[in-house]
Amino acid sequence: MKGTDFQKSVWHTLTTIPYAHKITYTELAALIGKENAVRAVGNANGKNRLNIIVPCHRIIGANGSLTGYSGGLWRKEWLLIHEQCSLNKEE
Repeated sequence: MKGTDFQKSVWHTLTTIPYAHKITYTELAALIGKENAVRAVGNANGKNRLNIIVPCHRIIGANGSLTGYSGGLWRKEWLLIHEQCSLNKEE
């Protein structure tokens, strides 16, 4: 994917988030070593063009709320529920 080095680091880190897990934008910023770049992380997350392959839907707000998703928050919620349900079926 085309993007800045910063964006690519965010996108790569998104691929390391385990299936059916959620982390906050703050946690994502810390994972890339840019604790003070929470807004920039959110911006890079929003520029992700491969939404399902690079799972940006697993990023949530600091208070646990669903925030920002180019496919719509209803789809983000559906994806998170779907992942959790399919994970629970495997157990």
